[in-house]
Amino acid sequence: MPEPSPSDPAKPEIYDLHCHSSASDGSLSPTAVVQRAHGHGVTALALTDHDTTAGLIEAQACAATAGIKLIPGIELSAQWQNQCFHIIGLGIDPAYPPLAEATHILQGTRMNRAERIAEKLAKKNIPGALAAVMAAAGDGMVTRSHFADFLVAGHHVDTQQEAFDRYLAKGKAAYVATPWAELAEAVGWITGAGGVAVLAHPLRYNLSANKMRKLLAVFKEAGGQGIEIVTGRINPDEIKRAAQLAKNFGLSGSTGSDFHTPDQWVELGRLAALPANIQPVWELLN
Repeated sequence: MPEPSPSDPAKPEIYDLHCHSSASDGSLSPTAVVQRAHGHGVTALALTDHDTTAGLIEAQACAATAGIKLIPGIELSAQWQNQCFHIIGLGIDPAYPPLAEATHILQGTRMNRAERIAEKLAKKNIPGALAAVMAAAGDGMVTRSHFADFLVAGHHVDTQQEAFDRYLAKGKAAYVATPWAELAEAVGWITGAGGVAVLAHPLRYNLSANKMRKLLAVFKEAGGQGIEIVTGRINPDEIKRAAQLAKNFGLSGSTGSDFHTPDQWVELGRLAALPANIQPVWELLN
């Protein structure tokens, strides 16, 4: 039996609902991300840059030409019990005024954090960080990943992970606590914009079982509807654990590579299947 052609309706849909472009801390332009996703067989892609929707217009234009469905998205930084969590918004209206105002405020928050990180690095005899990360970010959001790249490029560390472990993670020399919006408020921006709120990479937060239950209860009460089950370099056991959380709290499951740059992150569309007993989050999207 012949393999289905790319235009064959029998060919399965491939969703990747978490990725980043140069509008935040990805290395590729929104156009290049869409083109790369299409080249890897992705049929529906959500661009979810950190705290910004600046790349969506460009991505949508490319997606229309390439014949790939572009789901407008964002990855919002939020806090609950003094810990930062990432909430993905899928199918949002980026022009929704409260969300648009929030992204403007978050840009200022990130800029303030960048200035303070640079000051702390300078005190460790690592000058020039702010100018370097601003040049690297261009018109995009400045993130800690830009600082990690700067530290690698200056041979202060060997890898991005070492940059976080030695300088940028909580409790380290250049860490700066950031006053993010409360989790319920961030979820409200997403649902108000007509989107579906999804808790990103839930197992990366290293929460106890009790705290995870409390977090998901608060998240769902605020209007959250989904949880990432397949993401990044997650293993089969972690997929089972995340799927069980989805079932326990009546949440839909999402899947996304969290792609940032070629050869360093999981490739766009190269993801395990969502467990069959989990409702896919894309069924909630218009």
